[in-house]
Amino acid sequence: MFEYRKKKKVCQMCAGHDLDYKNVEDIRRYVSADRNKILPRRVTGTCAKHQREVARQVKYARHMALIGFVR
Repeated sequence: MFEYRKKKKVCQMCAGHDLDYKNVEDIRRYVSADRNKILPRRVTGTCAKHQREVARQVKYARHMALIGFVR
């Protein structure tokens, strides 16, 4: 009947918002709440280039013990 098109998410980092591993509040937006797994691109809306950067920053934050590997 009706076609519903979901609005495409805009990559926040392409829009000018940088991600740093020391900013834990921003890192938590890209990590699942229950298991601390990195969320996929289709959920976060990041482009492929910046999704790799998200993964790198999350791993830095885990290594520096700012966020946990598991909950």
